[in-house]
Amino acid sequence: MNEAVFQSFFFIFTGSAIIATIAIYGRQPLLVCYIFLGALIGPFGFGWVPDINLLSEISEIGIIFLLFLLGLDLQPQSLFSTLKKVTVVTFLSSIIFALIGYFIASLFHYNQMECIVIGAAMMFSSTLICIKLLPTTILHHKHAGEIIIGLLLMQDFIAIFVLLILLSSATGQLDFDRIFLTLITLPLLVLFAWAFVKIVILKLISKFDQMGEYIFLLSIGWCLGLSEIAEVLGFSREIGAFIAGISIASSPVSQHIALTLKPLRDFFLIMFFFSIGAGFNLKFLPEVAIAAIILAIAMLIVKPMVFRFLLGKQSEEKSLAWDIGFRLGQNSEFSLLIAYVAFKASIISTQASHLIQAAAIFTFLISSYIVIYNFPNPIATNKNLRRD
Repeated sequence: MNEAVFQSFFFIFTGSAIIATIAIYGRQPLLVCYIFLGALIGPFGFGWVPDINLLSEISEIGIIFLLFLLGLDLQPQSLFSTLKKVTVVTFLSSIIFALIGYFIASLFHYNQMECIVIGAAMMFSSTLICIKLLPTTILHHKHAGEIIIGLLLMQDFIAIFVLLILLSSATGQLDFDRIFLTLITLPLLVLFAWAFVKIVILKLISKFDQMGEYIFLLSIGWCLGLSEIAEVLGFSREIGAFIAGISIASSPVSQHIALTLKPLRDFFLIMFFFSIGAGFNLKFLPEVAIAAIILAIAMLIVKPMVFRFLLGKQSEEKSLAWDIGFRLGQNSEFSLLIAYVAFKASIISTQASHLIQAAAIFTFLISSYIVIYNFPNPIATNKNLRRD
């Protein structure tokens, strides 16, 4: 085995285990810790993991599994039941956040395309942080949990559309002809996926549902197979994985597949977030620090207020609207993903990418503290707020 590869895995996963332990005791988001570890021991830190190109490419598999699992969770019946409740709030809030992000970016003289991408990255809230800090009783049995999940679900769809546009742009500019062709051709891929699942996949699952190993292999094969078909057709592997997931979301075995693949997804995602941190050139931090802080503070203040106002207009109680607003008051993992994809496609500069990443990390940290110390959550230091 290549010694450098083994040492890189050693530093990443042993380091992640150590820093995750410290984070759990300190009640910190693990995602931020992986990014921090990457910045600390990556090529722009101590240099213990000097070459992250191979690991970064491997970690992209984590994005594919992430979108596959996201598709598995978007069951059509759940989606349609929440559309009427959260569609207006989601779209209006997303537009407001995007405009604020665009305006702040323009104040710091980023070009128009970078301002658009920065604005788009501000639209979403963190599914990981929201769900981890939401008590199980609220998540599954209360109206607040239903609203939060619905909002996150609709944001996920908008994020997928944004990623579709970015992933269709490999020339440094948005190729609108290619995007239009993609949107026209996309239904054919969806139709193929639906038919293949109905005719082949579901019958195989029904026949061999007692063989866990086979279901595991079949689900990975379907995910990667449709991802490769999508790549050949001119889409992206990530979009293919998302379609693969949503095509079997209505199957009774979908949640079993999701639970089975989560450890595999987490393995690659640890490397993905590590590679983001490792690729964060600390010399750019002084250049983006002021803009990132202003952008983060704006989101931390505006998001709760906007959700409070819009939910209040839908006759939600004031206290409930504030609770939901503060829980959704940070940027999203999709912000990091948008920054990563846009930079890889040469749509935004390194500085703009670092701005999005820094603002997201700031909001992750501050929003987590706000929720932990003020609202019911599973890891509250105050026993009166601790809810499992």
